[in-house]
Amino acid sequence: MTGASLGLRSLSYGSLQQQLQNGSLLPTQSPPVTVRKPAKMSLSGSREKERILVRVCKFAGRRKVGMLLLLIASVAVLSSNSVLWKDENGSASPDSGMGFTDQVLSFVNPGRLTLDNVRQPFILETDTEFDTTRRSVHESGNLDFSKEFTDPIQNFVNSDRLSINNDKDPDLPAKEPKPDNNTSSMQKSVTTNNVTGLSAPMLPSTPHPCESFSFPPPLADKKRTGPRPCPVCYVPVEHAVLLMPPSPAPSPLLKSLSYISEVNLIANESNGGSVFGGHPSFQERIESFNIKESMTVHCGFAKGMKPGQGTGFDIDETDLLEMEECHDVVVASAIFGNYDIMQQPKNVSDYAKRHACFYMFVDEETETYIKNSSGSVNTKRVGLWRVVVVRNLPYVDARRNGKVPKLLLHRLFPNARFSLWIDGKLELAVDPYQVLERFLWRKNYTFAISRHYKRFDVFEEAEANKAAGKYDNASIDFQIEFYKKEGLTHYSPSKLPITSDVPEGCVIIKEHIPITNLFTCLWFNEVDRFTSRDQISFSTVRDKLMSRVNWTINMFMDCERRNFVVQAYHRDLLEQRKVLTASIFPPPSEATNEPPRKTVPDTRAPPSRKLPPKIPARRGRDKRSGSRRHHPRSAMGKESN
Repeated sequence: MTGASLGLRSLSYGSLQQQLQNGSLLPTQSPPVTVRKPAKMSLSGSREKERILVRVCKFAGRRKVGMLLLLIASVAVLSSNSVLWKDENGSASPDSGMGFTDQVLSFVNPGRLTLDNVRQPFILETDTEFDTTRRSVHESGNLDFSKEFTDPIQNFVNSDRLSINNDKDPDLPAKEPKPDNNTSSMQKSVTTNNVTGLSAPMLPSTPHPCESFSFPPPLADKKRTGPRPCPVCYVPVEHAVLLMPPSPAPSPLLKSLSYISEVNLIANESNGGSVFGGHPSFQERIESFNIKESMTVHCGFAKGMKPGQGTGFDIDETDLLEMEECHDVVVASAIFGNYDIMQQPKNVSDYAKRHACFYMFVDEETETYIKNSSGSVNTKRVGLWRVVVVRNLPYVDARRNGKVPKLLLHRLFPNARFSLWIDGKLELAVDPYQVLERFLWRKNYTFAISRHYKRFDVFEEAEANKAAGKYDNASIDFQIEFYKKEGLTHYSPSKLPITSDVPEGCVIIKEHIPITNLFTCLWFNEVDRFTSRDQISFSTVRDKLMSRVNWTINMFMDCERRNFVVQAYHRDLLEQRKVLTASIFPPPSEATNEPPRKTVPDTRAPPSRKLPPKIPARRGRDKRSGSRRHHPRSAMGKESN
């Protein structure tokens, strides 16, 4: 800087001072020394800053200087933010309800519950009266469900389970709740949007964990073209348990169902069927499809007052008492005629082992085989299965005997709410509560069965049964002709949303309510009257009921069924395969203690084998004439000539 510039700058300050005095803005005149002193100090400071800046610019480029300034500014901003954050944390009250970390955890992992610290929402510890029409609960005690139903997992069930409402469906007659004069104001009937029917805090709607699940594309495997399992989305077992509805689903129109029984029943083969089925007449069969609010129908066990006691299909009294104690979920199977090998369920949770019932029905022949193969005298419990021996079987055919527990579980387990039937050749590979949640509770179904993987038409199923020799062909033809006269037609897309007329009946998932019990009763009556091939009679009974009430069946894909059950071969096929394997690969000879014999080496030369002479290739006419000469017809023609 030059002196002229300094003089100009000092002159500017002096002129400002002079203007302030002339404008009478300052009451007194300040001495010039006090005014000049800060100017000199600012001047010296500015000189030092300019010199430092010149030196920095001399040794560094403009870009580096800009980056340095930007770095300094960012450090300053971050430091100011950290100070503000500390101030906010310091001012927060330590007694707040939930911290930031808890909020994040509750959002990322909602409802992480265990079955040890959560009481079952569906087992009521006090006397509770359920109104299945309004889905309300009349409480007569204090029920504390605050822990269970604050879990967000309950929210995606609210709208689904309550969508079946009689007030919105004209086909479902409304039923007024029963008045209770002894109920206090604190114990009155409560109707909420919660699936439990109990008052609970309403949380925001949460999507189902499997809502966005989609099937992956099938694997391209040319060697395996038959049926195979496909992925299925299950919720964890503890969530499936919580999603079990605490009250029965509404039964459309039918509210009370009872069964015909007669101690001194006389056989009447002219009506068809058997004594066990009660020989219902054709007129009684027609009336059984006329659904009313209260009905009494044939449903097996016709001869006797209680199923399993003098009715045919007789069971010991101790076993019957244990079966009556099953109040929740029952998993059942059966093996008659030693037809299958018992399969043990796997991947079953400890909760299901404690609360679900696993029953295997066998006849005396199968019981003998179990004793001989296991070497145990007591066969009441084999793995998870509680084995029940059935005596005085109603049918000669073992497969027809198997239809009794398959279709009439609600009669053998009168207090059970849900049942999962699997054929004796199947191995359950998924927890039963997960299966029930996936195929019943998730979409408010009360009956689920898989459709056949290949056939959808009853007529095709009948022809396949005849070709495989599953039953007498004349009996199958008679049943099909009978159904055709009642209106049975081939399956077509016009039946949608019904996806198939032929089920794969080895698995049945069911809630025990009047309408589903009626369906399996009428289905059993068809099996008792006609052939034991239940796939043929399924669609006739289903369509007759669906035409009268607002009720449907979940016919899920066969590949989904193969996801939770593993199919094995029947015993006779396994034995045939063993014999075939033994004939192809004989077992090695047994080792003996005798020393090996010394053999004299054979010094003779092996016999020489003469190779056939090589025939030269022919061309043109020679090739064609040779082919004609070797043809048998041409040779016969030459001999005749």
